[in-house]
Amino acid sequence: MLLILALLLTGAIVPAQDDPVFRAGVALVHVDAEVTGQDGRILTGFTKDDFRVFDEGKEQAIVNFAAEEQPLDLILLFDVSGSMRAVVERVAASARQAFRELRPGDRVSVMVFNSRSRVVAPFTEDLDAVDRTIREDVLEGGFGGGTLIQQAVDDAALRFLHEKRSQRRRAVLIVTDNMGQRTRREETVVRDFWEADALLSGLIVPNTAYQTMRTVGIILGPQNLLMQAGMKGIAQKTGGDAIRADAPETAFQDAIHRIRSRYGLYYELPKAKPGTTRTIHAELSPEAARRFPKSRVRARTGYVVPAS
Repeated sequence: MLLILALLLTGAIVPAQDDPVFRAGVALVHVDAEVTGQDGRILTGFTKDDFRVFDEGKEQAIVNFAAEEQPLDLILLFDVSGSMRAVVERVAASARQAFRELRPGDRVSVMVFNSRSRVVAPFTEDLDAVDRTIREDVLEGGFGGGTLIQQAVDDAALRFLHEKRSQRRRAVLIVTDNMGQRTRREETVVRDFWEADALLSGLIVPNTAYQTMRTVGIILGPQNLLMQAGMKGIAQKTGGDAIRADAPETAFQDAIHRIRSRYGLYYELPKAKPGTTRTIHAELSPEAARRFPKSRVRARTGYVVPAS
């Protein structure tokens, strides 16, 4: 992903043949990484030796490696402002097919937002129930109101932050036109995602009315300007991305596939003051980079040191 989603786990990982095994006593940083080729498609088949991870510029020893084994908690966050009904209808029609990308043990929750956010369905492994929630509760719940995107994604991060820390991976997938008033500082939202050990991915549906709204905003003043909400920058810093979705039904399935197709890299947490932020960088090893020229590793750009 960048994707680093740095998931901080209390417990050391013992290398194993299958799933990673955690041993209490050592704090670890979990780096969730995605590798894409020059064309943007997912690349697979990597091993631990194909990656390098740096914390504050210093290379770290990867103590274990996992590929897709950890269960996932996924929040689906739907923009239900007035212009989004047709888009959500197309996503709803494709949801059942898209959920085939998930694995047994994965859980999904549904949230919606316009001028405020709300939880429509709690986390559940019942994907048929999630499908019904999208088709019935979301679509029949009404569309309209403002679009406070940054506040909504921050609310999703805070849901994770307030839950008990676990070894489950965490991700938020937002479907929006990325048009709204900026109500939260980007740095605040990113820090909350880092502290929650969560990833943000976005499907940005083109809004042909943008130029008209931009002109109105210029005439009426900055406080009325409906602007791009800066989702891409936030997503990339958490290890995800925000992509243009001209065909939201197929893009929805592809986004879930990408979230599920990641590598888990683990290294020991360096000594640092709790509450401080540290930078992370993940890349392919020189040999792997030669095999896959112009490839890219997505991973989060930092994390918050947890309290001991």
